[in-house]
Amino acid sequence: MIEKGPFKIEKMNHIAYLILNRPEKRNAMGHDFFTLLVEIFDDFNLDPEIRVVVIKAEGKSFTAGIDLMQLGSLMGDGGADSRENLRKTILQGQESMNSIERCTKPVIAAVHSHCIGGGVDLLSACDIRIASEDAVFSIRETRIGVIADVGTLQRLPFIIGHGWFRELALTGRDFSAEEALTMGFITRICKNRQELLAEADRLAAEIASCAPLTVQGTKDVILYSRDNGIRSGLQYVAQKNAAALKSEDLLEALNAFMEKRAPLFKGK
Repeated sequence: MIEKGPFKIEKMNHIAYLILNRPEKRNAMGHDFFTLLVEIFDDFNLDPEIRVVVIKAEGKSFTAGIDLMQLGSLMGDGGADSRENLRKTILQGQESMNSIERCTKPVIAAVHSHCIGGGVDLLSACDIRIASEDAVFSIRETRIGVIADVGTLQRLPFIIGHGWFRELALTGRDFSAEEALTMGFITRICKNRQELLAEADRLAAEIASCAPLTVQGTKDVILYSRDNGIRSGLQYVAQKNAAALKSEDLLEALNAFMEKRAPLFKGK
């Protein structure tokens, strides 16, 4: 177990657990949250033993979103220099969520109770989202006079479509785990927190059992195709597979099939 600012980190069986660990503030996101997130995900990227990342949280809520007490300190005196500093701070916040999305390893978010504002930004950058029955989500920014600026407005329409997205972004209303499942924001609901964490472990283990370089390549192609379109995405995956085949993991998969056993992938 490693403690780093508002996070705890555990590694086990090719899975890295990033645990939001500011329970006394309902895991509100302060300055160090955003700066450390980039550093942590850079480390995950460079660690060949990690194949999947699971994000979960301590305490009563997954996250209450941006720390509003710290937000006030960012306003400055309204001068040109303070506005420029604010712009840089926003870009830093965006980069923290970008670091989750560009992580070569799939990222699973396991959400319980409240996931508000910046929490939705974080989830939108993840690959898979699951939640307990008590989960409550909100793109809360319109209710506090701020435009959501670290990823929700850019990513969430691709996940749930513009119909649901615009209603939620413009009203700022709460929506339940059941609604989140209906619109495709999350992929499954668990009865309670214990079952949620067990399901996150199961999903992570299932992904970790697959050929790691192929999983990472699949995530890469998904993001490239989203950002560049179908035709470019097809050309990209053709080039990627031409470079990746033939791999030791592919030969292992073929041997395992013929020998009627589970493959043991090494990421080679």
